[in-house]
Amino acid sequence: MNAIVLAGGKSSRLGRNKLVECVGGRSLFDRVLDVLRQVTDQVIVVVARGQDLPVLRADMHPVVKTDVYPGKGALGGIYTGILASASLHSMVVGADMPFLDPTLMRYLMELAPGFDVVMPRIGGEIEPLHAVYSKRCLEPIQRQIEQEDLAIRRFLAQVRVRYVSTEEIDAFDPGHLSFFNVNTLSDLRRAEELWGNANASQA
Repeated sequence: MNAIVLAGGKSSRLGRNKLVECVGGRSLFDRVLDVLRQVTDQVIVVVARGQDLPVLRADMHPVVKTDVYPGKGALGGIYTGILASASLHSMVVGADMPFLDPTLMRYLMELAPGFDVVMPRIGGEIEPLHAVYSKRCLEPIQRQIEQEDLAIRRFLAQVRVRYVSTEEIDAFDPGHLSFFNVNTLSDLRRAEELWGNANASQA
């Protein structure tokens, strides 16, 4: 199963390119690639047109794809990634998630056969940027984009979804840090604090 990283965000709330911001001495982008390297041999990075990426690590050999539908948000990025993917199912994550857990990701990937989407749902809230999507999602996503409806939640009614419960997630990531993403300076400071606390507890 391939992995897809959505890296086309504008970082507007942070005011600068968050992919190069560091947590625990490593950039957010590198941290995401490090985890994905543990669960897949092929990573597809989806970017916006004209976007500059951080220097990509040669050992990851990522494939970089530009949004097929520019300016269509995460839904457009998901479409571009799964269209480019060689595997039936692909694991999709954001590029700003420093605490991804490879064991949880493998669990989601193992649930994929027989479903079009495998998506965590915590307290009624879905986590669409930490989920598995199949190529069978392409047609309903394309229809929705062409209707200018970019809400990920709405296309899910047209495909077979396996929601992963809070209890299942707790077995791998009881703090739910896998879903923590960095949008603001406050988030960045919080991520650094969490990283320091985690390292201190392991010392």
